[in-house]
Amino acid sequence: MKDAFATLADWIDIPSVTGDEAAYGDAVARALADEGFDVERQEAQPGRFNVLARAGRPEVVFCTHLDTVPPFIGPTLSRTVIHGRGACDAKGQALSMLHAARALLAEGEDRIGFLLTVGEETDSIGAERANALLAEPWKPRYTIVGEPTDNTFVRGHKGLVRCSLRGHGVAGHSSQDVGPSAIHELVGALERILSADWGEDPRFGRGTVNVGKLAGGVAVNVVAPEATADLLLRIVLDPETVRARLRALLGEHVELEGGSGYGPVAFHVPAGEPSVAVAFGTDAPYLSRWGTQLLYGAGSILDAHTDGEKLARGAFDRAVATYAGTVRGLLAR
Repeated sequence: MKDAFATLADWIDIPSVTGDEAAYGDAVARALADEGFDVERQEAQPGRFNVLARAGRPEVVFCTHLDTVPPFIGPTLSRTVIHGRGACDAKGQALSMLHAARALLAEGEDRIGFLLTVGEETDSIGAERANALLAEPWKPRYTIVGEPTDNTFVRGHKGLVRCSLRGHGVAGHSSQDVGPSAIHELVGALERILSADWGEDPRFGRGTVNVGKLAGGVAVNVVAPEATADLLLRIVLDPETVRARLRALLGEHVELEGGSGYGPVAFHVPAGEPSVAVAFGTDAPYLSRWGTQLLYGAGSILDAHTDGEKLARGAFDRAVATYAGTVRGLLAR
């Protein structure tokens, strides 16, 4: 049997940046079919598909995502660690789930399935599509979501609001008292937003704001007529409360665009297992029809999305054992 990390290296070597997941999706679909799963490619967008696979009638579903963030980084492999884009986020999750499923199938357990989604790193379009199309014989009681959680179950993660701010001004000569400047107005709004209280929750911690992108202006000697900022808020309050606070901080010449998102998410933790709360988001909020959800996986979120993304063999092996044991426990409930 091929070494697990050799297979993982092959998977990492297939670029699957969001929007271009098909080749990797095909590879995973073939691997699942080779294990005896009935495999379906579920179109999420033209040229993009989720992979669904089932042994029998799924009561517990393994779920992780096919896409990675850019840029593509090929695999490098040592005896104990593998590096490369997707090593822990989330190709390593998919493979550890597959190995757990192999052990369960060998025991005669066929009440398991897989949902591998496109678009988790951006808009969760694959998860939304899978949620809308859930139908017989799929009727999961539990879904185990795989993300890098340091081999620890997660009891909850923060919610998320994505939005843009657009500042409006009047172009003019910067030597004159003209305007307003869209940049000045936007910077003022951002200062108020960054200084504001975004709530605190005993389970999820503090709400936070990240200003990810800024753009605007014409030239250094021109009062700026337009300026924009893209924000991502990790929230512990409900989304409408957050949007209302944002609008109250903008000022006359700045408007809010977008603001989609979801509130904090709670997960099931098996009895006796330690757990943590995390700040990062998942597909879980978009899978409301897929039963009770758990969140667990090998590797660290501190390595995900970095040039040094990696997964240790020991963490992979622990995930395989934990996934299999968790499924046994859930099916016995």
